[in-house]
Amino acid sequence: MNSAPLKDQARNSTTVWRAADTAHHLHPFTDFRGLAEEGGSRIITKAEGVWLEDSEGEKIIDGMAGLWCVNVGYGRERLAKAAYDQMVELPYYNTFFKTATPASIELSEKLAALTPAGLDKIFYASSGSEANDTIARIVRRFWRLQGQPERTNIISRVNGYHGSTMASASLGGMKPMHQLDGLPLPGFHHVRQPYYYGEGGKMSEEEFGKVAALAIEEKILELGPETVAAFIGEPVQGAGGVIIPPASYWPEVQKICRQYDILLIADEVICGFGRTGQWFGSDTFDIKPDIMPMAKGLTSGYLPLSAIALGERVVDVLWEKGGEFAHGFTYSGHPVACAVALENIAIIEEENLVQKVREDSGPYLQQRLATLADHPLVGEVRGIGLLGAVELASDKQTRGRFSPEGRAGTICRDHCVKQNVVSRAVRDTMVVSPPLIITHAEIDELVSRLGKAIDLAAKDLGVN
Repeated sequence: MNSAPLKDQARNSTTVWRAADTAHHLHPFTDFRGLAEEGGSRIITKAEGVWLEDSEGEKIIDGMAGLWCVNVGYGRERLAKAAYDQMVELPYYNTFFKTATPASIELSEKLAALTPAGLDKIFYASSGSEANDTIARIVRRFWRLQGQPERTNIISRVNGYHGSTMASASLGGMKPMHQLDGLPLPGFHHVRQPYYYGEGGKMSEEEFGKVAALAIEEKILELGPETVAAFIGEPVQGAGGVIIPPASYWPEVQKICRQYDILLIADEVICGFGRTGQWFGSDTFDIKPDIMPMAKGLTSGYLPLSAIALGERVVDVLWEKGGEFAHGFTYSGHPVACAVALENIAIIEEENLVQKVREDSGPYLQQRLATLADHPLVGEVRGIGLLGAVELASDKQTRGRFSPEGRAGTICRDHCVKQNVVSRAVRDTMVVSPPLIITHAEIDELVSRLGKAIDLAAKDLGVN
């Protein structure tokens, strides 16, 4: 059979879609004009397992699980059926008018059982950004209800990512996002990140972890302990470049938060639902948060949903003194999204995906990524569970960086596109976060294609 007409048809469809996309669609985190001048978007039309397919029939291995979220992989008919069944039964109702739905109730009960001890109350939104925006309001309300309205300052970290609304971007420490519109808003402060490769110098990892944590205490004392409301951090900084803190970091952070009586928020939007080899990054690092936002892997990205788990300390104040909580969203606790989340969690449990990441696929990914460590362009390979990072360096011995920052990463990312592998460039670090269902053979393919892209980038950069 002659496949040429089918290929021509696909090519024509791609041309039409790209033209319409350029004419009418503004993409997030994108140089609009630059994308148009490059010829427009790659059109993704299908997906199955860990594989994507574009409008021209190219097969692409998704090393990023969408945006850190498609934990159970693509093409799960059970999730489609859960959404369909709920849509037929009850497609929508709000949770404003002293009402709830079975799906939102059952999901709340399930999340209370899965999250670390004491996080027993759940509030819903539709994205990690909305969840963290909500948390900023909850934290300040918590202190105001206790007669301490001056406690408004929230501390987070440089290169932390907590969303892209005005408040959640202020929580985060991404300078390019702040420069976009004059952020952060008042009351949001940032301290150094626990980035040993980039900032550890000649210190041991243990020593550096404590030093990085003490930056939080220094900021508390600078602002005045009586003005500080909370500290927020991701167990592992995902969008910041898969920055894994030394083992000494989180114990010291928790000690500081207790000493100065400030709330501790563990942002689990990326780390949650098995990514680090435990249900939550808080389990991996033995973090005991007062508040814990979740999203992404909650539904494996099949529908938008986020949740905030609140601990007893916070809930008791809101419950006893708060009165009406004048905050929420049209889609808070959307029954279809909650039904999909319940089914998604059931799949993770039935297929033992958390255990698989901890004992099998996670260690195998780290082993395979480690084979890239000797490459002349690679300064460090690091990872945990199914999170991995390959840091590109101009000089392995001195941890030298390329100038301008991000140039090497962009070159390597563009070669990844040509190799049909999705790996995100964070400055000059190539990061991966594949679906939790990935097989050993698929990990081999992912690392092989990433390795080829690094080879080509090294040639372009003149690194031998």
